[in-house]
Amino acid sequence: MEQMHEETFEFIIEEEHAGLRADGVLSSFFEDLSRSRIQKLMESGFVSADGEPLLSRKQKLKAGTRIVLRLPEEKDAVPLPEDIPLDVVYEDESIIVVNKPVGMVVHPAPGNRSGTLVNALLARCGSLSGLNGPDRLGIVHRIDKDTSGLLVCAKDDDAHAALAGQLADRSMLRSYRALCFYGFSEESGTIDAPIGRNPSNRLKMAVVGDGKPAVTHWEVRERFNGFTEIDAGLETGRTHQIRVHLAYIDRPVLGDPLYGPKKQPYTLSGQMLHAERIGFIHPKSGEYMEFCAEPPEEYLLTVQKLRNRK
Repeated sequence: MEQMHEETFEFIIEEEHAGLRADGVLSSFFEDLSRSRIQKLMESGFVSADGEPLLSRKQKLKAGTRIVLRLPEEKDAVPLPEDIPLDVVYEDESIIVVNKPVGMVVHPAPGNRSGTLVNALLARCGSLSGLNGPDRLGIVHRIDKDTSGLLVCAKDDDAHAALAGQLADRSMLRSYRALCFYGFSEESGTIDAPIGRNPSNRLKMAVVGDGKPAVTHWEVRERFNGFTEIDAGLETGRTHQIRVHLAYIDRPVLGDPLYGPKKQPYTLSGQMLHAERIGFIHPKSGEYMEFCAEPPEEYLLTVQKLRNRK
């Protein structure tokens, strides 16, 4: 019988996550695992807390608890087409631009083979670029699971290479809207700070001296009582870049359980971060194209709540 292998992740619950539901905390730690997948792993006994099975998704975690999560190896590593609705902003024979909802994982990963954007794209497009391997068919760039907004994906390798080149030379426009804690003393600014793995928690990113260069430009969009909405532009594209950079300057994104404060003023399904605008040169026609997508209803309702905040 062939021996099955699995990946194991261990980490300690920090004070900032004490008292929160187990499935929510674990979902925020594992970018490539949906909350429903986390819940199934818990129910199946693949998650433990201080050596005891962590079976209840609603269990509140305590600071200092040692969590072990095991990801069983899966036999079929090829993503399959799934009929998942997509908000398509633009499509032609070589590219497709989609407005990803909060909660959707971009591509399959160990422990989460279905329900991703790649699965949905395969069902719609049939074939996709394979430059990034079978798990990331068509995926040129990513946005976080609980971030909404625009992504451009490639249907063939030539289109993928051309778009990836624009990412590499920083000519692709990627602009976000974000709701942040606290106020900003300036109207605009730049955060230039390298990002790498957090040495005390390998599941998180952080500003570290030996990290990769990361640059985020920001501009105030609207001020509220104790909060600010900003436009954020990416010059680089590191994992969790905007979230890490804003937390680094003590202006974390509202609704971000991983980098923000434990106590949030509103119950939200994801961080209030939306990839609003994307611009690039079309890989075949050479024409510059730019697309914009309004934030989801939850984001807009939160803006209204902040406007009414006393």
